Amino acid sequence: MSTPDAPPQAIADRSGKGATRVKRILAVASGGGHWADLCRLYPIFAGLDVAFVSVHRSYASQVSGHRFYVMRDVSRHDRWAIVVLIPQLVRVVLKERPDVVITTGSAPALFALALAKLLVRAKTIWIDQIANVEELSMSGSLARYVADVWLTQWPDLKSRRGPDYWGAVL
Repeated sequence: MSTPDAPPQAIADRSGKGATRVKRILAVASGGGHWADLCRLYPIFAGLDVAFVSVHRSYASQVSGHRFYVMRDVSRHDRWAIVVLIPQLVRVVLKERPDVVITTGSAPALFALALAKLLVRAKTIWIDQIANVEELSMSGSLARYVADVWLTQWPDLKSRRGPDYWGAVL
């Protein structure tokens, strides 16, 4: 996924002393298609300090060499799981102190964006999963309230009020 307005290199930061500091990135996605979309973004993370968060410990092998955390999967049908998820994400966000949190969606990822914005004032990027062809996911619709960059992977879902379309991750 790329755009002339926000190339992946824009994640690097210049401090006031002229030195380049690599920003800390937290990449979050639940399982299945959300994780697959996030893995398709893997090349843009080259040379960056990235930690990954997902719902299956087995995914850690796909991002070896990076820090990896497991979070509880939640959905609107299993709201009590949020009681487990929130403390997990608070610990990860406070330990990692990311500058940027990027996700390809899911309910747990929406909580991660909100907590990172609240706790460490991270910049947040939501990319709605490519499977959401006709309409945004419920979490994707709610992401407008916590995402600094709110994206869809389908040009037909772009609107003046958002989300934006910068391309697909495929």
